[in-house]
Amino acid sequence: MPEISGRGLSVVIVGASGDLARNKIIPALFSLFCQGYLPEPFCIIGLARTAWTDPDFRNQIEPHLTCRYVPDRQCAEKVRDFLGRCYYVSGQYSSVDSYLTLFQRMQQVEQGGPFDRMFYMSVPPFLFLEVARTMGNAGLLACGDQTPWSRVVIEKPFGRDRASSDQLVAGISQIFSEEQTYRIDHYLGKEVIQNLLVLRFANLVFEPIWSSSFIERVRISWKEDIGVGERGGYFNEYGIIRDVIQNHLTQILALVAMEPPASFRSHDVSAAKTDLLKAVRPADLDNWAIGQYDGYLDEPGIPTGSLTPTFAAGVLQIDNARWKGVPFFVDAGKGLDERVTEIRIRFRPTECCRAVEEAAGPLPPNELVIRVQPDELIRLGIVNKVPGLEMKVAQTWLNLAYKSAFQTLIPEAYECLLLDIMQGDRSLFITRGELAASWDIFTPLLHDLEERNVAPAVYAFGTRGAGQTHASTEEQ
Repeated sequence: MPEISGRGLSVVIVGASGDLARNKIIPALFSLFCQGYLPEPFCIIGLARTAWTDPDFRNQIEPHLTCRYVPDRQCAEKVRDFLGRCYYVSGQYSSVDSYLTLFQRMQQVEQGGPFDRMFYMSVPPFLFLEVARTMGNAGLLACGDQTPWSRVVIEKPFGRDRASSDQLVAGISQIFSEEQTYRIDHYLGKEVIQNLLVLRFANLVFEPIWSSSFIERVRISWKEDIGVGERGGYFNEYGIIRDVIQNHLTQILALVAMEPPASFRSHDVSAAKTDLLKAVRPADLDNWAIGQYDGYLDEPGIPTGSLTPTFAAGVLQIDNARWKGVPFFVDAGKGLDERVTEIRIRFRPTECCRAVEEAAGPLPPNELVIRVQPDELIRLGIVNKVPGLEMKVAQTWLNLAYKSAFQTLIPEAYECLLLDIMQGDRSLFITRGELAASWDIFTPLLHDLEERNVAPAVYAFGTRGAGQTHASTEEQ
């Protein structure tokens, strides 16, 4: 089995009593443990305000652990071994004394040599800077990316606009260097997203036609068929543009549209993504539709009269030679008719289409569909003659379904990302340059919405969203 290093590993989860820690982070660490990717020794120490003991913490964790990677007969033993390495400290996020108590606990459980330390901020964004400063004041951190290392993981959203993002970056950089800071967007850990660069640059059939000469338009769509649920308070603070579009979908856009990087090393990939994002025109309110599902105002934690959008759809333009004139339609929403995230790339008609159309009628377009979730797939729509004596054509699909094509378990996004953090691979994490460029795209739109008090159009729950006559949804 692979080994991360000759040192131990401590994973400190600040906000360990929350859903993210219990449902995503700790189960992903357990999966890595089952596959032999965690070093020996390792420990997980949770810090949160909830008054739990170690047994309480373990009891909360256990129902979320699944033995996907080990035989059933070994499951109970693996769970028992893993839980025995999980510890908990009850404290306040802004209290130096709480972090001193945490430090003492770390010293008690870190046995057998030097330990690398990963600090995961599983807390609301407004606490990021306060937690980082308090950690630093308590002396928990190693300076720089030295050995053993200290690294911090921060969940999106990173600020509310360009100014607040810059302020957060500057504040965190006083405690953690850029090399120590891992800004996580879990969509970048999804298998299909990781495959985008390989699909584009390792297949000769695609790169020569990956431009405005052959591509008519691109659509990147994120849809959920549920409401905000228990996340109402958080979601109302940020809305669908900050929560999904500025990060998840903008990162996907960058990978779809970027120029070939000098290499697949993290700094070269990031440089190519940053250059692409800088070429995207700022989003203009005139080219966007926003909506709010009927019943949103009745959700727990939503204030009366909230104007927070749960749906947004618009068009982005990229000002470079490759994509001149190609619209990139982007839409995201909750309370819609299905749950799906996908990229649709529609190609232009060929020059010989007229002759075929004269014989067979209008032709459907060639289209490349890349589905991120659920049921990961890549499929290419082509035009074929329908068997028979008459000249009839139809669109058929060359279909790559991941579940049938690859006889292996697809790792969860957090498994990939946590392993990369341990290995120091920053390829799938957002740099400060990417972050600034992505906020420059959406800050004008967000400010316009708020300064004008734009009321979102109400749409029925379970439908396709608001603004169905809008250009960004015309091809749905």
